[in-house]
Amino acid sequence: MDGSAAAIARGGAGDRCLGARRSDANDRTGAVAVGLTLLATLIVLGVLIFVHELGHFLAAKSVGIAVERFSLGLGPKVWGFRRGETEYVLSALPLGGYVRMAGLDEAELLEGGRDRDRAPSPRDFDAKPLWARAWVVSAGVLMNLAFAFLVFFVALVAFGEPVDPTTRVRIVGADTVPGATALRSVPDGARLVSVAGRPVHSWNDVVAGWLEAPAGPVELRFADAPPVRVVLPRERSARLRLLQALQPLHEPVVGAVQPGSPAARAGLRPGDRILMAAEQPVHAWADFERIVRAHPGRPLALVVQRGSDTLRLQAVPRVERETGPNLERVVIGRLGVVAAVGLQRRAIGPVEGAARAAEATAATIGAVAKFLADLVTGQASLHHLGGPIAIGQLSGEAARFGLEAFLRFLGFISVNLAVLNLLPIPVLDGGHLLFLGIEALRGRPVSARQRLRWTQVGMAFVILLMLLAFANDLARLFG
Repeated sequence: MDGSAAAIARGGAGDRCLGARRSDANDRTGAVAVGLTLLATLIVLGVLIFVHELGHFLAAKSVGIAVERFSLGLGPKVWGFRRGETEYVLSALPLGGYVRMAGLDEAELLEGGRDRDRAPSPRDFDAKPLWARAWVVSAGVLMNLAFAFLVFFVALVAFGEPVDPTTRVRIVGADTVPGATALRSVPDGARLVSVAGRPVHSWNDVVAGWLEAPAGPVELRFADAPPVRVVLPRERSARLRLLQALQPLHEPVVGAVQPGSPAARAGLRPGDRILMAAEQPVHAWADFERIVRAHPGRPLALVVQRGSDTLRLQAVPRVERETGPNLERVVIGRLGVVAAVGLQRRAIGPVEGAARAAEATAATIGAVAKFLADLVTGQASLHHLGGPIAIGQLSGEAARFGLEAFLRFLGFISVNLAVLNLLPIPVLDGGHLLFLGIEALRGRPVSARQRLRWTQVGMAFVILLMLLAFANDLARLFG
């Protein structure tokens, strides 16, 4: 159907141990990381484009429309075979795909032309009633949303929910986070017992109570500090920004050390308590992590407590690059240690998993739609758009975190593809739906000539957006 294109509106944790290339072992690690990134990118793009186009294909078959070609990729044909009336092909550019249906002239533009001598057929797209055409046009988006729900569901049921058992808090940036000034009086380490009257027994409970409480003033009660009132905004995104000022307090105690990492070479061991780093006092794991991130490739003096002994160590954090909140590449330091947090796993059954997967799908739709709206209103920059390189970087990062993170990322990108394809731009699904809406209002279809003209305009616009996204990728990669 459409030439579904690969782009993302915005990208979206743990201590990764990839390292600066100081030895043959690290060179091999880097090569493995590159290979994993390439494989993850091919899986993400290939699976999601296939799922999207499969939706169009199955819907077309269900209403008797002849499908002439099913293509993964755009541009010239590289390989293919024919089964029945349909040719299945791989095309040169792995940035989209299409299903060419009989009588759908604008789809044929993707191959550079159409057969003007072809006789109309009752199996043509345009010969079908309006409802059937709308069903076929929307099926790709619906399939992507269904696929996102499925992978969220599998991730939840297969892996459960990580539970952070702490309810002790640390206030960060109360003077800079909008609406957080009321939290200034809360001492570090205070134990939170309820949010808006809802008891909390883990940090997961804190987040759930924060997000589900009614908008307006709510009370936070502590076991060892006076209660405070904060005003919760109505928007979920604004609540999450406010929650950044209220963070879980984790002790600066080493839980695990990766073999061969800078931390291991420096002599850090599980159970060590970090007292100072770079001559700065460390009161929480977040302090230690912040200091390490700020010292990529530079010597870092550490003071640690091991039993009754106080030791002075020196480590050199590895240089890593990660993707920031606006898809920018950020240079940071990593030691190869994790905190002794004591995360637990709570099993999730199918019923709860389905409900949570639906919530995750809906929340992702809302986040992507809001970002697109912010682009239109100027509240977000076009520089935040990401293209295939950004997708590749994020795919690789998700894959390195494991299957659970990769599945969640796959769901996120699937929703991105669905929402972007609903934009009312001819050549995308939203453009086709716009034509059908005009037909429903005026009682006759938009002429083939007009559809072709507007599809060419839409294709040019999409190509410009893709070039912009690609330029953003290059700027972030080499900037």
